Amino acid sequence: MMGFTTKGRYATRVLVYLAARREEGPAKKQAIAEAEGISPDYVEQILIRLKAAGIVNSHRGKAGGFSLAGDPHQLTVARVLEVMEGRLTVAPCASGQACSRSDSCSTRALWSRADKALKQVLTGTSIGELADKARTGSDFNI
Repeated sequence: MMGFTTKGRYATRVLVYLAARREEGPAKKQAIAEAEGISPDYVEQILIRLKAAGIVNSHRGKAGGFSLAGDPHQLTVARVLEVMEGRLTVAPCASGQACSRSDSCSTRALWSRADKALKQVLTGTSIGELADKARTGSDFNI
């Protein structure tokens, strides 16, 4: 089965949480963990990686915690998943890597189309958009 790891999916949820409550200031990892049903240690691992990528800021002190480093409407789900998962592709040949069957593969065009569609959805969806939907309680439609 093809899919994203929990780190990629949870990072997306953590960022949507931070974006949805952006006006309230930094959030502590424990509050994020409780709200999202993720262990605090796992939230910390995710936040460390997101901070290293410049996606979140950490704030010290009593009112400290984590906040988004930029505009959530400019942060795509594709960017988050690339930070957490690495290169996004449905098959190596879909992203231009050659294999021993590249010239005669009857399914290469399918994988390329699927890869393009996946990337279109992920690059066309921002964390801010997901946060807006979460705040209003409306479903996300493609």
